[in-house]
Amino acid sequence: MISPPILQMDRITMRFGATTALSNVDFACRRSEIHAVLGENGAGKSTLMKLIAGVLRPSEGRLLIDGAPVAFGSPAAAVARGIVCVFQELSLVPDLTVRANLQLGAPGSTLWRLDRSIRAPATELLERIGRGHIRMGTRVGDLTFADRQIVEIVKGLIRRPRVLILDEATSGLNSAVVAKVFDLVRAERDRGVSVLFISHRFHEIEALADRITVFRNGRHVDTFENGACNYAEIIDKMIGREIDDLFPPRTPKSPTEGEVVLSLRGLSAEGMFDDVSLSLRKGQIAGLGGLDGQGQSLLLRALFGLIRGVGGQVLIDGAPTKIANPKTAKHPAIALAYIPQDRKIEGLIQDQSIAENLELPAIGHPAGRMPGRAAAPWIERLSLKHAGLDRPVASLSGGNQQKVVLSKWLALKPRCLLLADPTRGIDVKTKTQIYTMLRELADSGTAILLLTTDYEELIHLCDTAHIMYGGRVAAQLSGDRITAPNIIAASMNLDVPERSHA
Repeated sequence: MISPPILQMDRITMRFGATTALSNVDFACRRSEIHAVLGENGAGKSTLMKLIAGVLRPSEGRLLIDGAPVAFGSPAAAVARGIVCVFQELSLVPDLTVRANLQLGAPGSTLWRLDRSIRAPATELLERIGRGHIRMGTRVGDLTFADRQIVEIVKGLIRRPRVLILDEATSGLNSAVVAKVFDLVRAERDRGVSVLFISHRFHEIEALADRITVFRNGRHVDTFENGACNYAEIIDKMIGREIDDLFPPRTPKSPTEGEVVLSLRGLSAEGMFDDVSLSLRKGQIAGLGGLDGQGQSLLLRALFGLIRGVGGQVLIDGAPTKIANPKTAKHPAIALAYIPQDRKIEGLIQDQSIAENLELPAIGHPAGRMPGRAAAPWIERLSLKHAGLDRPVASLSGGNQQKVVLSKWLALKPRCLLLADPTRGIDVKTKTQIYTMLRELADSGTAILLLTTDYEELIHLCDTAHIMYGGRVAAQLSGDRITAPNIIAASMNLDVPERSHA
């Protein structure tokens, strides 16, 4: 028996001046279903969610809950009707504890009174996700990005929603943690909750969704049951491109081809990573994978001089090098560039203009203010969409913000690019642009070390893959040995067979 819709949109149109973000949209989400919403940036997904969440009111059309028209005057009004949003750009307050963040905005809480009854259910949810180490008294700013994302998810679940919106809410999590989160989401569905799920990871859509709706250019393209269309057909509906076009072809090369640009010998930092040895060659894209929290992100930070007390050796072009701080790391003699995992907090200053953000790497650099101007070709190459470089970088979409982060560092012409999950929460079209750019950079001689939580990127983009477990490199894979079974086995510290079988 098909459940009736809990949420409907009837001929919804949303205009911003002369721009039409949504045009005559009909959409419905049933009770007890997980409904995936797909589309590239600018397709209308975010506008759709903001209308449902009470952030916006439609220019035309009606929003209905349980078959009755509603007009939310604010997000609080939507929350009062059981609509809860969990977004990829975290809403947590870094200087407050986990407990305080969970309590803020909870039913029964005010600025003067916090509801303390949520501690037990929140702790239970953290345990079920495998994040029992996250303590209520911990300052949120001291958590890893992945743990902050878990807290954001728990914050949404403890509100007992009727409609739960997950907007790239698992984008920074590895597959093992995502599987546990999905178990919780399925349990919510089974108790009658409607879940709207936005993700650009197709394997997540396949694993979780009951139905799928595709938007393109502000219009509803199609709604279908999960499994009715394959990846290629879905991508064609989204952007008119086939899946084979997502990743650029690799340039045939030997694993030993190219000069060694960066070499690590027994790199260690107490409690972070231990005895890490690897080499990165000119023109190579080397992947860094594994379960979350195995030292990958800390290793990249250490290489860029953001962590003290690091033992072992770092060699640049064969010469032992001490990288004490980012100023040293980005100096032309070393020429490292680091793209952090959290572009919103670590990669950009949101209140500053796009132009000012492009100038940031030039601080303390011998080139002076040149890098900001030198970013222009990369802005053009990545097709940055903006209303003027004097506009705040916060006015850009997540994908366009990431283009700014990439452009400002590429302007310094690094010999080695350190990337931490650069396509997290980005639409397919922008991902394709970044993949193509990375391959072109590698082909022109740049060495790239890519930390990714998406094993499809390890398989289809990387020339080699270093899988970490417990702060150590558990396996080094290359060529046809970079497969999903081998990546998963190494991530769990299991033996990887010498030869992969199809």
